[in-house]
Amino acid sequence: MKKTYKIEVDCAVCAGKMEDAVKKLEGVKDATVSFMTQKMKVEFEDGAEVAAVMDNAVSACKKVEPDCEIFL
Repeated sequence: MKKTYKIEVDCAVCAGKMEDAVKKLEGVKDATVSFMTQKMKVEFEDGAEVAAVMDNAVSACKKVEPDCEIFL
């Protein structure tokens, strides 16, 4: 399953770091974070608990940029 989320990120370098962090999470098959469109696309592994994965994704992104916002 793929989902797209609105994200507020301040720079392209941070977006790249967030993308790398989210891709490493359990339950994520693939992810992209676009600074230009302010969107994060996540492809979940089959059977993944989306809410739990996104909680971890928010935490991972906030470690890169503490004031980022992800609208779930």
